[in-house]
Amino acid sequence: MMTDDTDEITFTDFDLDLIEGAAEDSASSDDELAKLPRILRYGLLASRGVNSVYQRLAADIEESCPGLPLAAAWLDMPNADTGSRLAAELDHRSVVEDKSELRGLADCIRLTSLMLPRDKALIEDHRRVARALLAALRKLDHDSPLRLAAEAEAVTYGWAALPVCANDVTRTFQTPAATAAAALGAQMAKYRIEDVTAKLMAHAARERVERTKSDRAVAPEKDARADDAPAPNGQVVVAQIDSAEVSRHKLKDIMAPLSKVINIALPLVAMPPLSEVRRALLAEFPYAALVVDFVLADLVGRPTVRLNPLLLSGEPGSGKTRFAERMFHHLGVSCWRTDATAADGSAFGGTDRRWSTAQVCHPMLAIARAGHGNPGILIDEIDKAAIGRDYGRLFDRLLAFLESETARQYPDPALQTTLDLRHVSYVATANHTHTLPSPLRDRFRQIEFPKPAAEDLEALLPAVIADILRDRGLDRRWMIPFTTAEKQAIARHWHGGSVRRLRRVVEVVMREHDAWAARN
Repeated sequence: MMTDDTDEITFTDFDLDLIEGAAEDSASSDDELAKLPRILRYGLLASRGVNSVYQRLAADIEESCPGLPLAAAWLDMPNADTGSRLAAELDHRSVVEDKSELRGLADCIRLTSLMLPRDKALIEDHRRVARALLAALRKLDHDSPLRLAAEAEAVTYGWAALPVCANDVTRTFQTPAATAAAALGAQMAKYRIEDVTAKLMAHAARERVERTKSDRAVAPEKDARADDAPAPNGQVVVAQIDSAEVSRHKLKDIMAPLSKVINIALPLVAMPPLSEVRRALLAEFPYAALVVDFVLADLVGRPTVRLNPLLLSGEPGSGKTRFAERMFHHLGVSCWRTDATAADGSAFGGTDRRWSTAQVCHPMLAIARAGHGNPGILIDEIDKAAIGRDYGRLFDRLLAFLESETARQYPDPALQTTLDLRHVSYVATANHTHTLPSPLRDRFRQIEFPKPAAEDLEALLPAVIADILRDRGLDRRWMIPFTTAEKQAIARHWHGGSVRRLRRVVEVVMREHDAWAARN
């Protein structure tokens, strides 16, 4: 930008090149958004945080109204003040020049410039954008992809609700209105989506039960077990129990939480593209590339997710536990976490039906919660498990689960039947391995988990911030990014090592960050 003798801001050659490039980029790379009405298109771009949204909008304005000084001022500093003045000018010109498209561009300027509607003077601007979004949504082409239509609907209705909800749902952060609208709109549909998902899952479960009954009716003379009547490819029957047994009072109580996994062919989660899993893990754990490759090498060529038993050892705070949880997440399987310091062998392996506290083994509970036959089990701090034998050592009970041959016919003491648990993956973490019994160590693939260094801070920060916001129940899209000064403050107090210490430092900076945002 530059000024002439009258202090009027105009576009420089660089600005015009940037605007023209943005226009070409907008036309060539956003084919999926091309059919959307303009204001919905810019609503989606703004809510996604696309950096070039301002240049793209400036390109549209330059095409309809060349050389507009207020457009240059807004592009130089896109905020509610410059946006309001530019929008008013475009409204004026739409009347004077009889160009209706300028009124639409004015609404797009307001949409991309406004922050949360806490200023009463700007409420009318928010309402005008809401009316424009609703009108555009009603005109949405029925052939538009459902994903885009759902995203547009979330932005539209989220924006309409912002004046009422802004102080309640986003009181901590000062955030762009388009970003907050998308987050709020998604939350507004949350329970409807979950309701439909639950109905579909229940319908699928009923169909599986009917198929199982039909299959058993074909051969009633055979008391089929999981080994005798294998499930179709990609599925596994974990447990089969005769209906007469189920009706017994004691077993009926035990089986209440297992009703959807007994006598049913459960799906096995298929292997996702390992290149994508590797890329995601390296983005979160750039300092553990050797570990990532070591772990994923075990999955090459497998049709479904199953890891051979894995032991991650390393210093406290290096991120072992979080790595295991994120690995299972990116592989698409449920993660059941067991704290070895509080677990004994009887609890993990299941307790006898005759006891008042009878309970099935933890792997079976993990399968019941996951709804698929190959969940992951994380045994945290296995080196700190109790060594007393009063209730059975965890070390000893684990052996039967870690061998494929014994896991496929595990005799559960509560159900008093054999379970097919061979598809379950086990990952354990430990600070030291020399205290573990040699039979247990022999069954694990072991690798040392490294500590992060100071140069890994930039890659670690987004994950640490996301974890903190998730624990607070907040959406990360509502937070203004840390400034360079704040990042430098974190770097001065964390020089590598424990990720737990890094989290504590980030929490301190975030409290100051939140206080500043609330004041401004």
